[in-house]
Amino acid sequence: MSSNPSASPLHVLVIVASTRPGRLGPAIADWFVQAALPAASSTGVTLDIADLADIGLPLLDEPEHPSSGVYAHEHTRAWSRRVAAADAFVVVTPEYNYAMPAALKNAFDFLYHEWAWKPVAFVSYGNTSAGTRSVQMAKQVVTTLKMMPIGATVALRIAESTSNGRVLRSAGLDETARRMLLELTRVASAMRPLRTEPESDVIGLTGPVDGLRLTTAQPDDLAELLVLQRCCWVQEAIANDTLDLAPLRETLDELRESMSTWQPWCVRRHGRLVAAVRARAQERAWLIGRLMVTPDQAGSGIGTWLLRHVEQQAPQEAEHYELFTGRRSTRNIKLYERAGYALTPGEGTPHDAVRLTKQRHPVACVG
Repeated sequence: MSSNPSASPLHVLVIVASTRPGRLGPAIADWFVQAALPAASSTGVTLDIADLADIGLPLLDEPEHPSSGVYAHEHTRAWSRRVAAADAFVVVTPEYNYAMPAALKNAFDFLYHEWAWKPVAFVSYGNTSAGTRSVQMAKQVVTTLKMMPIGATVALRIAESTSNGRVLRSAGLDETARRMLLELTRVASAMRPLRTEPESDVIGLTGPVDGLRLTTAQPDDLAELLVLQRCCWVQEAIANDTLDLAPLRETLDELRESMSTWQPWCVRRHGRLVAAVRARAQERAWLIGRLMVTPDQAGSGIGTWLLRHVEQQAPQEAEHYELFTGRRSTRNIKLYERAGYALTPGEGTPHDAVRLTKQRHPVACVG
């Protein structure tokens, strides 16, 4: 994460919403980019077209809720990366039966955090209403995703504004596109501070040291998370006299794939990634893995605090917590024993590791 995000150029994603054959969307998106390009170039703004027909998202097929950031499919991860990289959006949309295209609604629904705190502008097209009823419907969706629709819009009546599948350009129409882009980027610059740190899904949680922010891990966190993981497991390699440890061998693609089965959390201190953990349910157990704290923050209580948090995320049906650590990782074993875990023999425990479990205290029911 950049220490000064406001210094980097703004990136605007132009989304072509229609996927039907013979559509005007690509031609209108091309016109908008060409008309707005002089203003974009003069301010350092980059424009990128995302055509939903080319992207080819299926009807929402992710088993986890989009707010989890856990994606089972590469098409979702690719869409996530594209949207997360943008600072603002221009949606080029027609109107179908008083509504936006289903492909656009589906594209919105695939993601959650990636859209938040970013402005969006609309270029609509149609017959009687010039697509404006599609925009009104879309605004209800984007505001729910914590996006901000700007006031400036472009609305094209097909009969008056297009011919032979192309936009009839004019100085006035190009100026409308330019002004809309300038308003969009002005709002995008103002909203950037809202995204300098990930939005936390842990409200009112006080950490053991100042400046901590606990969030569910997002795709943009993974490269930094992999570096932290390798840094932390060097000590484990020394303690256990082996480099044959999965966290040291794991690639970025493998880490990304693990998000389909594990729920990871990240802890940042003043924006810097300092700790992480992940967990998943397995039958009656809540499996906890990859609990790590950067070496210079070890001993501050962050590990115990993070372990307590991840225990609280266990599903109702989980009867006990379970984790593994190196057989010679005495520091880790002592930390877990202080937290109430006990060494527990069990099938499937690697020969160089130990298994620790802790019974979950039942929640009292109030009648």
